[in-house]
Amino acid sequence: MAAAGPLLFTNTKLFGADAPSNKLNLALIGTWGRGEAHFSALKSQNVVALCDINDDHLAFGAKQFPKAAKYIDWRKLLDDHQKLGLDGVIICTADHHHAFISNWALNRGLHVYCEKPLANTIEEARIVRANYLSKKNKLATQVGMQRHAFQNFNRLRELVRGNAIGELSAAYAWGNRQIRRPGYYPSAGNPPSNLHYDLWLGPAPYHPYNPGYFKGGPGANCLEWNMFWDFGNGQIGDMGSHTMDLLWNVVDAQYATTAEASGEAFNKDVSPVTMESHFENPANDWRGPIKISWYQGGAMPKSPVSWLDLNKIDHGAMFKGSKGFIVANFTSRMIIPVGDGADMTYYKSPAKDELLPTVGGFQEEWFNACKSLKKTSCDFDYSGTMIEQMLLGLVAYRAGKKIEYDGSKGVVTNDADANQYLSRQYRAGYTLNG
Repeated sequence: MAAAGPLLFTNTKLFGADAPSNKLNLALIGTWGRGEAHFSALKSQNVVALCDINDDHLAFGAKQFPKAAKYIDWRKLLDDHQKLGLDGVIICTADHHHAFISNWALNRGLHVYCEKPLANTIEEARIVRANYLSKKNKLATQVGMQRHAFQNFNRLRELVRGNAIGELSAAYAWGNRQIRRPGYYPSAGNPPSNLHYDLWLGPAPYHPYNPGYFKGGPGANCLEWNMFWDFGNGQIGDMGSHTMDLLWNVVDAQYATTAEASGEAFNKDVSPVTMESHFENPANDWRGPIKISWYQGGAMPKSPVSWLDLNKIDHGAMFKGSKGFIVANFTSRMIIPVGDGADMTYYKSPAKDELLPTVGGFQEEWFNACKSLKKTSCDFDYSGTMIEQMLLGLVAYRAGKKIEYDGSKGVVTNDADANQYLSRQYRAGYTLNG
């Protein structure tokens, strides 16, 4: 009963009759770069704690929220969640910490907003998702795929569900970012005094300090380290999370049954730049089985018509139906009817009052869900399943063959060796589900 007390108190405070007027007590973990992008929205709530492994970045956040307690280790912050009166956390750390902090926060009865990607391995994605599902009637979650708030996401869903291209049979998404690294950086002296480098490494295996990991500007420094296997998954976790969201929001897919991938030669240090992965996803209640594909780093699907150059859409999605195609980027879309029977008479556009509602502010959607438990657009169920499929493509890439997947158990069934790529080993002191 003593352990349950803080959660019961939180629920009473947040979900009473006056819940919308309550302010949340929040911690911002990562106070520079993506963390700074949350400053404005957080001014509407109570920021009671800040955490960053860089003293200068922590001071940068403290200028905005001077009354907040300051931490350099997120584990210590979460251990103090009762003392702080925390309701939730916003996670803006390096990718390899995301699943750890998310799990620890959920296990302490806290609402969670986590920047993308939610996880770096299939095991991480499944544990975070399962933790959320066991608490979804008490806790609100959101993954920072903020482009989801663009109205184009709703319009694409309405078009495909409304039969604008006939029966859906395939969907494709791609990203054409190309940042290459030969391998982990060599040792280059000691980290500066303001940087707690060992805490930045966190659960990742030890790699010697090199300033190259930290030379990027705010909001873009992830491009200096997220391609390395121990810190991220390159395009998959970065823009792949945003771009596959365009597709995933439309197709209502669950677990793929197969995955295959091809690309450049495997590098033990660095995730691939050029790669494509293909999945078979079973039918649901409104469509038949479909094929889903992801392309990156110059690999591209074939254009449906000779006069459309898909390479000019650096991050986009395409949907194939029995009557034609839809091609889209984040903010616009094009319907391409194909065939003599594609006269569009089979499509009836929705009335204005039938359109899907706008998301509004992405952080505000999560704030409101914390207070009312309304569903968010990119909760850990939706986002966890999506990143699991993306990561399954990397498993197939590393396995070098088409794999069969049992999503109910989270195992590859036709290649026992491939299961080694579903998880990672972590450094002592870091427990994934702590």
